[in-house]
Amino acid sequence: MPTVNPKPLTVAVVGATGVVGRTMIAVLDEREFPVRELRLLASGRSAGQTVSRGGDSLRIGEATPDAFDGVDIALFSAGADVSRRLAPEAVRRGATVIDNSSAWRMDPGVPLVVSQVNAADLEGHQGIVANPNCSTMQMAPVLMALRDSVGLERVIADTYQSVSGTGAEAIDELEDQIRAHVAGQPKRAAVYPHPIAFNALPEIDVFLPNGYTKEEWKVVTENRKILGSPDLRISCTAVRVPVFVSHSEAIHVETREAITPDRARALFAAVPGVVVVDDPATHRYPLATEAAGLDEIFVGRIRQDPSIAGDRGLAFWVVSDNVRKGAATNAVEIAEALVARDWVSPATTRGAEPYRGPEASSEGMA
Repeated sequence: MPTVNPKPLTVAVVGATGVVGRTMIAVLDEREFPVRELRLLASGRSAGQTVSRGGDSLRIGEATPDAFDGVDIALFSAGADVSRRLAPEAVRRGATVIDNSSAWRMDPGVPLVVSQVNAADLEGHQGIVANPNCSTMQMAPVLMALRDSVGLERVIADTYQSVSGTGAEAIDELEDQIRAHVAGQPKRAAVYPHPIAFNALPEIDVFLPNGYTKEEWKVVTENRKILGSPDLRISCTAVRVPVFVSHSEAIHVETREAITPDRARALFAAVPGVVVVDDPATHRYPLATEAAGLDEIFVGRIRQDPSIAGDRGLAFWVVSDNVRKGAATNAVEIAEALVARDWVSPATTRGAEPYRGPEASSEGMA
């Protein structure tokens, strides 16, 4: 797509005091997004607080409908309830919303976008664009590479997700439990149903009637929508682990055509933002600690799955910073794509066809 010369925009960050909101502010600055005015918003409880930006202290305003007057792009990271209530109000006032919650992801009229996978879906947005779940985000570009080259039949994903995916309270709780352990004191749990320190909890979000958690089902439905593969067979087990930042994933795929690990490495490395780290002989493979603070998606441990005939099976390990690429950076990359393509305004005002994606699958929900 041709790019346009960006003009400075008024950008709002909703949820500016949270972990992701603060990271969004940092990423906007790091990537030199064309900001004329940065409007930081949060709940009434947090209004009046300040956050640091480039040595300055910026005051937080209250997220109300009128706060979006004159806003061009609003980055939301304040939870689904806030997004359902305020995103339409922001759109009515002329803003384009990039939402990090689950509120709009499976709405068939809202594009669900990973920047290097399906940015073309942005053309039809009607004022709201959804940011995928962080665990979906990091596997979608890798799965895209296989879909486009050898086709996908089935995906099994097991996630090992850091506590930062829950928020600042979970980070604090893990730190407190580690201190309690060292001091020989009981480890107390409030954020999670059990202590997370030195533990692994196979429960992220609420359980659904089909036995999966909501987090696991997001991986199923969101990947189908992003990849444009509504019938993709996919299953997930999501586990919370005592890691501060970065999610790790063990992924097994069955492809339609044969593929070797060497070819997979080349395909993955060709995807923008994906880095292959795969040298077991020197103990080089993606690590959560090394991915933290970076925007890339790291892939390694790429090997043939001998349980699938005809060389149509692969297993690999994917790691990425869930706060950055998994949330904040992808949101800013979406904003950059909208600006570069002159798609900031809704589709109907540009004479474009409104986006219409697949209906949310109900398979397995009963």
